[in-house]
Amino acid sequence: MRFMVIVKGCEGEATPSQEMRVAMQEFNEELENAGVLVAIEGLYSGARGARVKFNGKDRVVTDGPFAESKELIGGFWLWKCPSKDAALEWVKKIPFGGGMEVELRQVFEPDDFAARFSPELQRKEERLWRGM
Repeated sequence: MRFMVIVKGCEGEATPSQEMRVAMQEFNEELENAGVLVAIEGLYSGARGARVKFNGKDRVVTDGPFAESKELIGGFWLWKCPSKDAALEWVKKIPFGGGMEVELRQVFEPDDFAARFSPELQRKEERLWRGM
């Protein structure tokens, strides 16, 4: 199973201390050594982003910054774990201080969609997933 760990509410946060950077580097190395870490990415500030609202054929673009920074995503990890409980055990080890919040979400796998497609479409979908 794959899980996305979404880091929320980082907008406008001060640069992390040297101690925090070292702790995060050690945590990420632990994830990698355990075979859990698939990917890790940080995101630029919402001030550099945009939101697009879809309404039929209309598209309304709103450039950042955005008023509610607690709902913004600052970055994410993609982990491979045998279960949600195992992923939660890793989440509990993240060396964040007060005020930080993460969200854990399971990622759909090709098999999760299999029942929705014909055998021919299933094969095409699997080829697409493997090509990513």
